[in-house]
Amino acid sequence: MSIQPAWQLSFGFLGSKPVRVEPCEEPLTSDAGLLPIRQFDEQLGLTAQFAAALRDGRHGPFVSHTFAEMTRSRVYGILAGYADQNDHDQLRSDPVFKLLAGRQPSDDELASQPTLSRFENSIDIPSLWRQRDVLMDQFLASFKEPPRRLTFDVDTFDDPTHGQQQLTFFHGYYEQYQYQPRLITCAQNDLVVMVCLLHGTAHAALGVDDDLEYLTRRLRAKWPDVVIELRGDSGMAVPAMYDVCERLNVQYTLGLRLNPVLKNRSDALLAQAVEQYEQTGQPQRLFTAFWYQAQSWPAPRWVVVKAEAHAEGTNRRAVVTNRPGAVVLPQATYDAYAERGESENRNKEIKCGMEGDRLSDHRYLANLFRLYLHAAALNLLVRLRSYVADPPPESSAAELPQEAFAGYARQRFFNQRRERDPLGEGHPCTWRMRLIKVAARVIETTRHITVRLSGSWPHLEHYLQVSQQVLEHPPAGCDSG
Repeated sequence: MSIQPAWQLSFGFLGSKPVRVEPCEEPLTSDAGLLPIRQFDEQLGLTAQFAAALRDGRHGPFVSHTFAEMTRSRVYGILAGYADQNDHDQLRSDPVFKLLAGRQPSDDELASQPTLSRFENSIDIPSLWRQRDVLMDQFLASFKEPPRRLTFDVDTFDDPTHGQQQLTFFHGYYEQYQYQPRLITCAQNDLVVMVCLLHGTAHAALGVDDDLEYLTRRLRAKWPDVVIELRGDSGMAVPAMYDVCERLNVQYTLGLRLNPVLKNRSDALLAQAVEQYEQTGQPQRLFTAFWYQAQSWPAPRWVVVKAEAHAEGTNRRAVVTNRPGAVVLPQATYDAYAERGESENRNKEIKCGMEGDRLSDHRYLANLFRLYLHAAALNLLVRLRSYVADPPPESSAAELPQEAFAGYARQRFFNQRRERDPLGEGHPCTWRMRLIKVAARVIETTRHITVRLSGSWPHLEHYLQVSQQVLEHPPAGCDSG
């Protein structure tokens, strides 16, 4: 462990007494909240499975840092807000990060930035294929009971790049050199199920039909009768997507760009919405649906159009779908599609919360592996927050169901839910503020290691609650959940 030289600062803002600041030689950490997460990971076996899928071509007797150790350094670093390899030059001597990696505080330091860089750049294509299997295996194991229906959302986000990174190109819409990560997430449990790293100017739907083939095959191998739904924005509305969904018996609802034909067929609906708004002064939201066949389609498909008129103006959107009930209940079909907005929170969490847009290696394959590391970090957090969640009780029979809330009532309900259950509803920044980022003193003796937290820390109750629940979680293999 590196010891800083002795120094002392004195601040005079208090007036009556100087405030002195000086370093100490005791092993301290600022990330003691990672310990219960590491215990939960041990119960799930998440990072152990992740590391086991990697091919390690190094010669055993000369290995100082295992792939499991370096995987945990990177995954837990991402959870704590250390997205870059450079951060680990300082973290390698942190006592808690040593514990997370399986070392004692007095053991040798963890891997440095150059070692982690070689680690990420050593991952080969077969290892990445196995990572895809690991993500799917962990998703399948996350259900205690066979699900009857699963809804998946597919979406991309932009990842600005810098320097001469492989397969980065200038994107005219975003006006930047970039990658395009693509995620498939599950609406039922918020897990990232599949990841893909597209080159900078790739179409958002490039290869998504192959991903869907793999996803459907794995799901139906375990649950033959499960109903699979897919939702995506207009970037996914391409003939290859329709064809593969219809061939695999997957129900889809995809955004559809409004062309002149669709606008012409819904102009009367929009005019009706405007007229009703002018008469009543109340926002209007009307729907129509019809069979429509584009020139590239072999047959007509069902299209639902929504027309809105309100104080901000008008809004018209369309979706194409093969859901069985769409012909009878077009509004319900569109509302179910609109719920995919929640999947955008997963993109926000992995891009912003987990800093998944920091794919700064030179090699494309290394950056794809980094995307898997960020997905593993997010899935670990998602599994934990689902496990410790304490949602408010269901509404009574005299009240509206939660799904029927709208406007201010809906906003108030979600604000109350977040206030009651800040961790179960919390994004990564909330978990860092309320659990992960806590200073502690680490004391190592011959018999045990003690981590001492401040008794005046305002979120100490959260730490105790999460830790107790984690300790009650059965080990991997004892419970499929």
